[in-house]
Amino acid sequence: MNLALNGKVRDVRPCLQRFFSLLPRSEHADAEQLLCRCSNLNHLHQTHAFMLTRALDKDHILLSRFIHASASLGFPSFAYSIFIYNHPPTIFLYNNLISTLSSHNPTLAISLFKAIRFHGLRPDSYSFPFALKAVASSPSLRLGRQIHSQAILSGFATHPTVLTSLIHMYSSCANVSSARKLFDDAAAFKHVSLWNAMLAGYAKLGDLFNARNLFESMPEKYRDVVSWTTLISGYTHAHSPQQAITLFRTMLLHDVQPDKICILAVLSACADLGALQLGMWIHNYILKHKLPKIVSLYNSLIDMYAKSGDISKARQLFESMERKTIITWTTMIAGLALHGLGKEALELFSCMEKAGVRPNEVTFITVLSACSHAGLVELGRYYFTCMRSKYGIEPKIEHYGCMVDLLGRGGYLEEAKELVRLMPSEANAAVWGSLLAASNRYGDTALAAEALRHLSVMEPQNCGNYSLLSNTYAALGRWKEAGTVRKVMRDTGMEKVAGVSFVEVNNTVYEFIAGDRLNIKFVDICHVLQSINGQLKIIDVKWEQSIEVY
Repeated sequence: MNLALNGKVRDVRPCLQRFFSLLPRSEHADAEQLLCRCSNLNHLHQTHAFMLTRALDKDHILLSRFIHASASLGFPSFAYSIFIYNHPPTIFLYNNLISTLSSHNPTLAISLFKAIRFHGLRPDSYSFPFALKAVASSPSLRLGRQIHSQAILSGFATHPTVLTSLIHMYSSCANVSSARKLFDDAAAFKHVSLWNAMLAGYAKLGDLFNARNLFESMPEKYRDVVSWTTLISGYTHAHSPQQAITLFRTMLLHDVQPDKICILAVLSACADLGALQLGMWIHNYILKHKLPKIVSLYNSLIDMYAKSGDISKARQLFESMERKTIITWTTMIAGLALHGLGKEALELFSCMEKAGVRPNEVTFITVLSACSHAGLVELGRYYFTCMRSKYGIEPKIEHYGCMVDLLGRGGYLEEAKELVRLMPSEANAAVWGSLLAASNRYGDTALAAEALRHLSVMEPQNCGNYSLLSNTYAALGRWKEAGTVRKVMRDTGMEKVAGVSFVEVNNTVYEFIAGDRLNIKFVDICHVLQSINGQLKIIDVKWEQSIEVY
């Protein structure tokens, strides 16, 4: 904004900014409180109107928070329009929006980074890390190298934060050799962030062997909560929850206090294992240390309680949350569906729609799964159609898989088969597996054989598929065909994968493998099982006697 004073044109924005910074803090506080409560586009529009009528949009710190909230809630285009409206922007606003979009819309974030010089500004030590984070979110080695070159020319390549981001970028682009070279070259000023960046690089690529070796070789003083969390998260993402939880316990023994990111990773591991007692301990830790009621943290708690068997506690947490994002609603709907509460899940979906929260692709996967578990075929067809007609969401293979499962469970095998034929992409193993299971349930050997023909190519070593076909033949008394399938399994050396179960006792998770005679407590376990079996037989006898008396 320019103003002519004494014949000279002056930019009065700095004066305005100073003026607005002197406004009563209550209006700023009100705006910040509104931002915290935003959960949909309607809320954002109302908050923006509140800011405009009080000229709070001139406060770049508050404006940057608004832009961040808009993008975080899934409206990056709206965030960008607000940014463009405040023209010409400062490097502070550029950095803020690039940072926000680096995860939500990396392509737009990189375009903004390129536009910085166009407006006569220069990227600073914050601009490069944010741009590199965008490259890491949508890996492009070519773009990453271009930004690396710009960092060298600008003199920021050896800045610790930029160097850390470069290591992270190269690791995300699967060029771990370049990342390791940067790490080794930085030996003269090897900051803790560089160790953590290299550790994260190995963990992200799933190379937990080198990640663990690097972690063990780190100087003790450098092993902070980020280091521990990186490795714990690595184990969680690699579907090794037991190792993640063991490492978490070791971290606590080293008097390292977990932060939000660490807790999120461990809660995910607890959910995978069904470790309810440890999950409850973590919940109590959050309450005891009065950690902020961050939505993502409570979303993870809901997920953990639901997957660990305590759906009532999950629902109680859900109802207690003032601010619910689409992830919150989707997690709760999925939890209800998981517990076979399909109708309750669909009722919650209706409440979500009434609350003005727009469903996404993942939401519809949970909704269709709920229909499948509840046997609501007609309702499933309706929601599948609504995806495209009402919300403009094109069904993906996961949605088709849910529909095939729904139709198969309901006995509509021909319709399920036709849906597979009409799919826009090739059916995957999950889709054919659903058809195979449905064929077994309803004794359709022809469809079962067709499904297995596809599965034998996609999952040649999955003996469960062959067992299902064999069982289908056996159920219909076609013993010759059942024997032939079993012979194929024997001739190809297929072995049935041993079943694995987990039991949590006194905050320790124990793993049991079917037929495992090498367990040092094998004899004791057998004695306990025999005792339980004996007690169950006594209960059965008493039950039968009570029925006879009645």
